[in-house]
Amino acid sequence: MLCADEKGQIQALNRTQPTLPMGLGYVESYTHDYIRHGTTTLFVALDVATGKVIGKCPKRHQEFLSFLQIIDKETPTELDLYLVLDNYATHKHPKVVVWLAHRLRFHLHFTPTSASWLNQVERWFSLISQRAIKRVDSVAQLVKAIEAFIANHNASPFVWAATAESIFSKLEHLSARSCGT
Repeated sequence: MLCADEKGQIQALNRTQPTLPMGLGYVESYTHDYIRHGTTTLFVALDVATGKVIGKCPKRHQEFLSFLQIIDKETPTELDLYLVLDNYATHKHPKVVVWLAHRLRFHLHFTPTSASWLNQVERWFSLISQRAIKRVDSVAQLVKAIEAFIANHNASPFVWAATAESIFSKLEHLSARSCGT
């Protein structure tokens, strides 16, 4: 199962003043004004079982179909692929639908509107935003920072500590407590 999404309009910003460092009693701060140096879009598919990521920064946001082709090439051909996606129009574009009709191993599952939190890749987007792309001031540097973050992440991906059994056990316990049994 792959959780896939795009993080669009990632801006390369250059603040007009230097960042003031964190100190005793106050947090790091930076000016509200900046100079824009362009944007990029990031497509990511997170393998829920292994935590590994397939990612691409295309030139245009309409490149979802080419990203699907990358997923097709980078995953074992004998596996069915279940993709969790939001309802972005690109995911349902007629060219995408035609391409998918010839690749029966792809199964798309769409999250409900306003429920992006159901897609695990959103948590990964939060990590990359906090750790890698917050203060990048050119599109070329932005793409390099994204590629480096993906490579570092895949070297030591998420490790899921809980088993399905332990999760269901906790749910049963919580259900019993909330029902008063």
